[in-house]
Amino acid sequence: MIEPNDQSDINKLMIAFRRHIHQHPELSFQEVQTAAYIKSILSDAGIRIEPFGVHNSFAAIVQGKADGPNIGLRAELDALPITESTGLEFASAHNGVMHACGHDLHMAIAMGITLSLNKIVDKLNGRFIAIFQSGEEQLPGGALAITQTELFKKLNFQSLFAVHVLPELGVGKIGVCSGRYMASGDEIYLTVKGKGGHAALPHLLIDPVICAAQILVNLQTLVSRKTPSLIPTVLSFGSVNALGATNIIPNEVSISGTFRTMDEEWRTKAHQLITQIAQNTAESQGASCQVDIKKGYPSIYNNPDLVNLLTTCAIREIGQKNVVSLPPRMTTDDFAYFSNRVPSVLFRIGSGNGEVNEPQLHRPDFNPSESAMGTAYRVLLSFFKEIFIKPDVNPNKT
Repeated sequence: MIEPNDQSDINKLMIAFRRHIHQHPELSFQEVQTAAYIKSILSDAGIRIEPFGVHNSFAAIVQGKADGPNIGLRAELDALPITESTGLEFASAHNGVMHACGHDLHMAIAMGITLSLNKIVDKLNGRFIAIFQSGEEQLPGGALAITQTELFKKLNFQSLFAVHVLPELGVGKIGVCSGRYMASGDEIYLTVKGKGGHAALPHLLIDPVICAAQILVNLQTLVSRKTPSLIPTVLSFGSVNALGATNIIPNEVSISGTFRTMDEEWRTKAHQLITQIAQNTAESQGASCQVDIKKGYPSIYNNPDLVNLLTTCAIREIGQKNVVSLPPRMTTDDFAYFSNRVPSVLFRIGSGNGEVNEPQLHRPDFNPSESAMGTAYRVLLSFFKEIFIKPDVNPNKT
């Protein structure tokens, strides 16, 4: 049975956990061995495992000896379809699959916290639940399926937390944003259809390339002229495929991009405007435009009261200078499905090594500092003790 006795022990354990997981990554919704590895370690320590019954997601439950709140910590099981180039001794053994987003660290942290709280279970008032979640990196996201299960409802969470590495932030620091933090993210697919032919005879054609260009330009007015000025919004297109030639105008052009914002009412309206602008622009050129919008994760809202409590614990544990206030961020995370149902906080741990060209998330050379796990562990353990261990209120008791 694994029983961490002090900070040094837990750091060694988390590093061992992280390196094993990093060396054996699995893609979204395929994390069978990753889940089995974590379950085996936690089960051996006497921790109860409950499957959610969807994908590979499960809960590890530490039940205190007295009544109290039900508090959760989410960690993601999945890796990315990236070929690793870090050169680490424990680099991915699976070609084309890599933990390039820090999920390996997140799992190791959650395992460390779960083992440590289980060791002091007799002192806990309430229930700690670690959620090990399948498929964060791929739509529709594993969190949504979890929230629809009977087990999730039965666990009756009062609050939920998640931690995520941030290479722009130095090791030893954490970063927190109160209120709106991360954006919703939707995929936009446009197919512009015209009439192709010889590029030297454009007057006989309906040019979908020119039409696609006008659609791209016109859609930028959605951000500059249609978006309410206080709502963060991004509309970007990263792929335009015409597949013509120097002397061939194609019949159609495909365009794909992303729409991100932090307001659900505006998000719905923006989808309608994107469709109208694209289709009306195409029609004005005698072409047509098929619009397909795949709705992704909603935005994340960090509960201000929980942020204040977490910040207080963090300052006490690692010092005021190491607790950083972060601005909102236009990236996405399916933790949003939890934060939309339960008061929640997703915060960041500094994982940067201080390099000039620090490798960023989702890159084949991404190599976060393992020291980040120790910082997250200290802050989270202090925080959960604050919640679960009630002080003796009877001063006369001996």
